[in-house]
Amino acid sequence: MKLQLFDKQVYEQRRSVLKQKMSGKGIIVLMGNDESSMNYKDNTFPFRQDSSFLYYFGLDVAGLAAVIDTNSGDEIIFGNDLTIDDIVWTGTLPSVSEMAALVGVSKTQAYPQIAAYIGKATSAGRQVHLLPPYRPENKIKLASWLQIDLDGLKNYVSVELIKAVISQRVIKTPLEVAEIEKAVNTSVDMELAVIRSARAGMREYELVAKAHELAIANDSRLGYPAIITKHGQTLHTHYYGNVLSDDDMVLADIGAENAMHYGGDLTRTFPVGKQFDTRQGELYDVVVQSMDHAISMLKPGVRYKDIHLQACQKLVEGLKTVNLMKGDAEEAVAAGAHTMFFQCGLGHMLGMDTHDMEDLGEHYVGYSDVLKKETEIFGLKSLRLGRELEAGYVLTVEPGIYIIPELIDRWQAEKKYQEFINYEVLITYRDFGGIRVEDNFLITDTGSQLLGKYLPKTRQEIEALRA
Repeated sequence: MKLQLFDKQVYEQRRSVLKQKMSGKGIIVLMGNDESSMNYKDNTFPFRQDSSFLYYFGLDVAGLAAVIDTNSGDEIIFGNDLTIDDIVWTGTLPSVSEMAALVGVSKTQAYPQIAAYIGKATSAGRQVHLLPPYRPENKIKLASWLQIDLDGLKNYVSVELIKAVISQRVIKTPLEVAEIEKAVNTSVDMELAVIRSARAGMREYELVAKAHELAIANDSRLGYPAIITKHGQTLHTHYYGNVLSDDDMVLADIGAENAMHYGGDLTRTFPVGKQFDTRQGELYDVVVQSMDHAISMLKPGVRYKDIHLQACQKLVEGLKTVNLMKGDAEEAVAAGAHTMFFQCGLGHMLGMDTHDMEDLGEHYVGYSDVLKKETEIFGLKSLRLGRELEAGYVLTVEPGIYIIPELIDRWQAEKKYQEFINYEVLITYRDFGGIRVEDNFLITDTGSQLLGKYLPKTRQEIEALRA
């Protein structure tokens, strides 16, 4: 097995910055992940290392944890070397000390010794900083090492550490941008394969297979379960058994995660037949116009929440042209009437996680002390990113139109937003489905840069792929 790593100086520098941010404040415990059994002990889910562990220590190997002492500067990786029984089944790996040296760490200990190390720190009254644990096995281990119950872990989750990690990981270096672009390029190839392969009579899972094939052929895998569906109004459906027909549209939201665990996240919507029908084409153009307007606003200093609201206003203006909405577009968005058609957010951060650092808390990643996340307002509560943009951010832009029959029925019965929604026209769209178009962008000093190869986007370009 060959470990995929940046130069060790990259990890040394990252840890140095983190120690400076947390200087003199106790110890930081960063958990790597374990293998997780699927249906019996030795049949495991595909392994995925924790992203923050990868960011600071780089080792894509199960069964590791690390401690950074912010007082002494010590860095220790805890892990067990393979036994001969392990080697028989899995082959050889470098020793823990050999792997640690590759990322600039000189001290290692056997994995069980971390319990004593943490116990000594707590006995001395030193502060222990944790990131929010999300794996059940890590929660159990941490609670045992700290000699507390599971509920007590929340007292060790460190907001100061969370903010320090986010402040580093959110700004992508040129090395990281290059890795993201590799993943986006593979994602483009996946999208093209799916779009070109679709035919009436196929089932959605045949297109999912195309996405997996292209990912694996590029030494990658899917960064999240594929969304490839004729029912695009269901935002995160993972059912793939529907049969395609010529009058359907397919929404394909897929992204590759490369060997360094950086990812892409792209969406295209396309007709199963050779062309969109009139209604499909009209609404597809509305979505692209909204997207282009949002892209034009991307630059440092602009709040992404404001870009989201401007994109929503463009959607309303377009929906008025086809008589699905009426009234003043700005007033409609202020009231929330646009959420009949666009229930989610315009985009999110992207990096080693598709929703980058979501395990650390969306209210910390996508928002700030100045701008708090809306948690009750329909539409805005699903906006993962609202904060002021900075150079180095990588994010998605993904407006959409989703016609959800159950939402139509409820709001029409409540006579909700009657001054903005033409229900008598909307009910004729009940079987329409949904449209989303998504690309990935780097915020630069002066604006933004599309990441990866160009993926056809306009209605005419998509239809040319289907010809």
